[in-house]
Amino acid sequence: YNIIKIQKCVTFSQARAIFGFQDSDNIGKISFPAIQAAPSFSNSFPHIFGKKFDIMCLIPCAIDQDPYFRMTRDAAPKLHYPKPALVHSVFFPALQGPKSKMSASDANSSIFLTDTDEQIATKINKYAFSGGKDTVDEHRKTGGNTEIDVSYQYLTFFMDDDERLAKIKEDYESGKMLTSELKRELIGIMQKLAS
Repeated sequence: YNIIKIQKCVTFSQARAIFGFQDSDNIGKISFPAIQAAPSFSNSFPHIFGKKFDIMCLIPCAIDQDPYFRMTRDAAPKLHYPKPALVHSVFFPALQGPKSKMSASDANSSIFLTDTDEQIATKINKYAFSGGKDTVDEHRKTGGNTEIDVSYQYLTFFMDDDERLAKIKEDYESGKMLTSELKRELIGIMQKLAS
């Protein structure tokens, strides 16, 4: 019901300006923003909220989803619904690094809660993009780059001990800690989380 209402209040011209649609784009692609927007309104869930339409919605999303919900915020007053609020979150990187994306079609792009301890260790050791250097000697001299190292990035999400995280960062960037040691830290945390 809300999908159709949203589609009626957003013109193709507006959608093209927001999402960059072309005349050759198919109808499914063009209609998707309304599908993405509909859960922002409480009456899209009558089994939970009944007919209430005035319940506010808080949407945690990554920055790439922002255009959908800006459109939703523009549509809300036209529908007499409250505007949803957004909280932009940090992207959780794919194991293969910053230039790749997590994908359901690539089981090695992420760690699942259903993964075994062995699968977690293999995925991190084999696929986690490293900010370390090509050789141990070079790494010891110049250190690793925590800005691009996926194991370190995951630790920033999952390690509770901020002092330990700061020490790992210092040791890795100075070359005192090797990539294999950094990955071992992450493996231990992820295995506990998944068990």
